[in-house]
Amino acid sequence: MTDKPIIVIGAGICGVSTAIWLQRSGHSVLLMDKGLPGMGASYGNAGLLAQWAIAPVTSPSLWREAPKYLLDPNSPLFMKWSYFPRLLPWLGKFLSHATDAATRRIVASQIPLICDAVDQHKSLVRGTDLEGWVSDSKFSYAYKSKAHFDADAYTWGLKKSAGFEPTLVTGGAVQECEPILGPAVQCLAVLEGQGHIVNPGQYITELTKYFTKKGGKFIQAEVRDLHKIDGRISHIETDKGSFECSRAVITAGIWSKDLMKKIGLKVPLEAERGYHVIFENPSEIPRNPMMIAAGKFAVNPMDIGLRCAGTVELGDHHAGPSAAPIKLLMRHAKEVFPNLTYSGTQEWMGFRPSTPDSLPLIGELGNSGIYTGFGHQHIGLTAGPKTGRLIAQMIDGNTPNIDMSPYAPERYVV
Repeated sequence: MTDKPIIVIGAGICGVSTAIWLQRSGHSVLLMDKGLPGMGASYGNAGLLAQWAIAPVTSPSLWREAPKYLLDPNSPLFMKWSYFPRLLPWLGKFLSHATDAATRRIVASQIPLICDAVDQHKSLVRGTDLEGWVSDSKFSYAYKSKAHFDADAYTWGLKKSAGFEPTLVTGGAVQECEPILGPAVQCLAVLEGQGHIVNPGQYITELTKYFTKKGGKFIQAEVRDLHKIDGRISHIETDKGSFECSRAVITAGIWSKDLMKKIGLKVPLEAERGYHVIFENPSEIPRNPMMIAAGKFAVNPMDIGLRCAGTVELGDHHAGPSAAPIKLLMRHAKEVFPNLTYSGTQEWMGFRPSTPDSLPLIGELGNSGIYTGFGHQHIGLTAGPKTGRLIAQMIDGNTPNIDMSPYAPERYVV
């Protein structure tokens, strides 16, 4: 092995996982981020290990639903209209996947990446003092009625093909199962054997501490350029100086788009801006995490409060937050949790890095020594440990035991 380290750019769950798995393979690793570890999308997500989230947003019904959603102020889909003209090329490619054939192809590629997510997280922390961060739980989809569940038959059919078949709870039994829910919810679709993280941001922080304790190095620096010699990465220029490397791994979420431009590559990556509200000191919490189907947002009882996270706002990743998605989350939460009281709220907005085909870019760019691990859309926390493991295997010259072609960066790099 070379004396030069491998530099991992981006200290979210994908970057930290990559750094740890590379370190365990005997590599010298430098983890780098312009902010503190876990403060990007990894900080504010719902904290779910969503191994059931195999169905993409681009289901065949999107053509019918999207216009209605965009015109309905109570829908979970928002648009930054000033950004719409710049979004059109990506949006056209995105919508081209809203067919049954494309949906099933995407699902087939999601299954090997995320359906063992709970085990992958446990493997990442096994034998360390971090094991308590990964919690076992059930997961429920909360519907207004059995009829609303039945209307979701297409998506549930996809989930069942991956082994996720729910137990239905209806009527008054819903409130016996989850007392926090009000009468607006009359049907729960419950999945056993799931998992979640009770504080995603702190989880990443603790993983980074573990990495540095084992000899890794974290540097808070902003990458200004990536330099190659004879076609291979040689060093990275930052606001803290220049750093030589044997390889570089880009795991910077939506900011990977800007980094790719620095090496002359244009990747069609856009931000699905997501929001969360934390209800501090809640009077009650659900027994297990759940998804509120009507508002398409997740609910997770965390050690910092009750987090409600979701919505999709299409827009620029350099623009600030909007008020409407937070108001929608608050309104839906009041409807489904009518007796909930709390001392205050915290609000947050972050960027889900999304590709047109809903699949991440995982692999080496040609023979450049530059690897990608970004574009996970809604499943970054879920897929992070496995993504890191796959990248470490590829760098070590080992062939992963899954077909990597669906995630090949070459499919988008132009």
